[in-house]
Amino acid sequence: MTTTAPPLTSDLDGSRTGGHGRLVALLVASAFVVILNETIMSVALPDLMREFAVEATTAQWLTTAFLLTMAVVIPVTGWLLTRFPLRAVFVAAMASFSLGTLVAATAPVFPLLVTGRVVQAVGTALMMPLLITTILNVVDEDRRGQMMGTISIVISVAPAIGPTVSGLVLDQLSWRWMFWIVLPIALLSLALGSAWVRNVTEPRDVPVDVVSVVLSALAFGGLIYGLSSIGESASGHTPVPVWVPLVLGALALVAFVTRQLRLGDRALLDLRAFRVRTFTVAVLLVGVSMMALFGTLILLPLYLQNVLGLSVLNTGLLLLPGGLTMGLLAPVVGRVFDRVGPRPLVAPGAAIVSAALWGMTTYDVGTGQATVVGLHVLMSVGLALMFTPLMTSALGSLPPLLYSHGSAIVSTLQQVAGAAGTALFVTVMTRVSVARSEDGVALVDATAAGIHAALMYGGAISAVAVLVALLVRRPVAAPAPTT
Repeated sequence: MTTTAPPLTSDLDGSRTGGHGRLVALLVASAFVVILNETIMSVALPDLMREFAVEATTAQWLTTAFLLTMAVVIPVTGWLLTRFPLRAVFVAAMASFSLGTLVAATAPVFPLLVTGRVVQAVGTALMMPLLITTILNVVDEDRRGQMMGTISIVISVAPAIGPTVSGLVLDQLSWRWMFWIVLPIALLSLALGSAWVRNVTEPRDVPVDVVSVVLSALAFGGLIYGLSSIGESASGHTPVPVWVPLVLGALALVAFVTRQLRLGDRALLDLRAFRVRTFTVAVLLVGVSMMALFGTLILLPLYLQNVLGLSVLNTGLLLLPGGLTMGLLAPVVGRVFDRVGPRPLVAPGAAIVSAALWGMTTYDVGTGQATVVGLHVLMSVGLALMFTPLMTSALGSLPPLLYSHGSAIVSTLQQVAGAAGTALFVTVMTRVSVARSEDGVALVDATAAGIHAALMYGGAISAVAVLVALLVRRPVAAPAPTT
């Protein structure tokens, strides 16, 4: 891969990105559109259950299948971005996403709708590592914080506003319009990318290890499926015992890690990145942050609708300020990071997230909407202070040879951590709610008690993150890895 970038001298106009501003802008916009679809379906599930006459456990496969596909494809992206030109990977990603969007929009039966989501997920899985690898190759080190701030908008804001977008669409239109609105944007990105995207890396003829691909699919697919099923099992609805995919995934993960370390330069996912201390600490905190983000993204809509009795549209609108806050702060945090480094941002950010989560433990049937919005915005501020510095520190500490593998590791961890956070919060909430209901407590009060218990766990995890945040250091370019 190319180890040097042209001199960098405004951002997306190209003067600070070595003339690649148009390319970066296109990749950021494309990634935002595809990542948005990761959470856009959750609000539409009731409508889909009625139209296709399916149960909730079946409808949930629209999200589960998407996550499973992401978990299987993302670990392979490190090899893909090393082996194939940037333009080829971009065209494949947007073509897959566009095709999946068309299939989902026109699906006459539920299985075909799930198929469309799977094809969408393939494109989504390719886009995020592609964007990160490109940024690392074309942006100079002293400007990476600002550009990674832009990437943080994609990573954090797109999933956060997905329910809001779907709520606005469903308030006026059919669920199919969630796909029809996105399709022209995806096709435009595909057309522009075919004309604009240039290769900024040097492909290397690295053979793919088929055994590693199989082990990766079993490991990450099993873990994601098992974690996603924990919430259903808490309600007594699960097609297979939860321990089966979790044990299978854990065993396959051990075998996968062992094989990658043995393969060295021929690894499907080069885990030597974890030998860099800065990368390991930052990635750990990214995982904790994603657990908090996705855990609250699943709990807050349930609280607003099932406890406070708000509509889907009002729920989406109340969650919007938090997503916008992260989007507005991300570029600012990136510029500050370029000047002061990660610790002055990450440590206060972790403390703010922890304070917000502990504040959320006070939610009950009488909590005002202003309090809910205020604490959500406060947590968003903390996450904004963490995401950009952590991503930049993690990936900026790696040698160029490991850029594509580092971005694949971060993207994979985000999926696993998001699933783990969702599983933890939903399981605790469900078990406590069911127990309180069996004791004769009203359903609304029982649900509020379950949400309170789940957020207590979130607060405890966030307190540990505050301590780990003190270990974050400014990235120093690492030497090329040895076998």
